[in-house]
Amino acid sequence: MPTSNIRQVRLTWTGEGLSFEGGADNGVQIGVDGDGVAGQTPMQLLLLALASCMAIDVLMILEKSRVPVEDLAVEVIGERAETVPKRYVAIQLKYEIKGPSDEDQAKLDRAIELSRDKYCSVLHTLDPEIDCDIAVERR
Repeated sequence: MPTSNIRQVRLTWTGEGLSFEGGADNGVQIGVDGDGVAGQTPMQLLLLALASCMAIDVLMILEKSRVPVEDLAVEVIGERAETVPKRYVAIQLKYEIKGPSDEDQAKLDRAIELSRDKYCSVLHTLDPEIDCDIAVERR
């Protein structure tokens, strides 16, 4: 089995409540807490994973397109089902970006489209039935 396509992390219970620490071996460890006190909840981490995956794609694509970016933030809102397993049924992403000019708008739109439709492995790992809405606000 090729190791270049394998990712591995380890999660360890802290011994208190629903609090864990985890990450890649020899990497940064992050706190995960089912109660959201000592770390992000697993569902918050999923939203962060989606936002960061798409943001990385967009930054890389814009860099290759020679579009300047001074600042980038992604706000994500996930709507969960009312009944278990309380999965996300809808996710809204709002990109807040500073740097691209009016002339760069088509390149910015294309970068987001490429991330959404082709490159974002986190998004493509999620259930395709999730309603995913994306908006952009240039600052």
